[in-house]
Amino acid sequence: VEQDRDLLSPKPYWKEFRFDLTQVPAGEAVTAAEFRIYKSRGVPGHANSSLHVSIYEVAAQHSNRESDLFLLDVQDLRAGTEGWLVFDVTAASNHWSVDQKHNLGLRLYVETEDGHSVDPGSAGLLGRRGPRSKQPFMVTFFRASPSPSRVPRAAKPPRRRQPKKSNDLPHPNKLPGIFDDVHAADGRQVCRRHELYVSFQDLGWLDWVIAPQGYSAYYCEGECAFPLDSCMNATNHAILQSLVHLMKPEAVPKACCAPTKLSATSVLYYDSNNNVILKKHRNMVVKSC
Repeated sequence: VEQDRDLLSPKPYWKEFRFDLTQVPAGEAVTAAEFRIYKSRGVPGHANSSLHVSIYEVAAQHSNRESDLFLLDVQDLRAGTEGWLVFDVTAASNHWSVDQKHNLGLRLYVETEDGHSVDPGSAGLLGRRGPRSKQPFMVTFFRASPSPSRVPRAAKPPRRRQPKKSNDLPHPNKLPGIFDDVHAADGRQVCRRHELYVSFQDLGWLDWVIAPQGYSAYYCEGECAFPLDSCMNATNHAILQSLVHLMKPEAVPKACCAPTKLSATSVLYYDSNNNVILKKHRNMVVKSC
């Protein structure tokens, strides 16, 4: 939600922003929060003058006097500056996460170097009426709370170690018999990771994805011919499937080249309610095949 004190109202001018933080996951603590607002060049002819931009938390509202404000962050910049301004609002986010009733929003002021109030819109600060890709938003970083400690148990008397019996399958290159002379030495490329860059612009997703513009996802491709080398990270299932395929190729296919390890990627995007969300999405990047 955005609110302005317009040019017809008494000075000082300001712009207020309020963000819905009711969907913060339970059990997660705020580690940092940033308010980001885009600044265009503003009124021509004053590009070299200086501006003082300050952001406050609205601590309390009153019917008969001005609201109580708590200073969060300030920036001094040239009036001709263009780009995203980033303000640290961690203190406000911490207050709001404790009790949503404290969430009365943020208030932004712009002043000249001699202390005169400037309308934020005239200074080039874009609000909700600007293009969607340049609308103000808030980014909050969370840390999961530590899990409860385990209940201590009484120590058990040590037992004598028994010789360890290995249940691992034999290395495929050391299997005896009919497989001794079977090697994938015919020039075919073995299963491995290949480069794949996913561009959100090419997918037509930049109307809701803010950042990144794309990322390296990688993919797995290649031959999983017997014997499966140790560098191929073959599972026991893949080894057995390869053995059965050699005996019954018409009944069972070769093992497939597939990811064995994946990692997450963080994406900043608009949700269905037009809120800005930073989320770490699991299983987005192939680490090994």
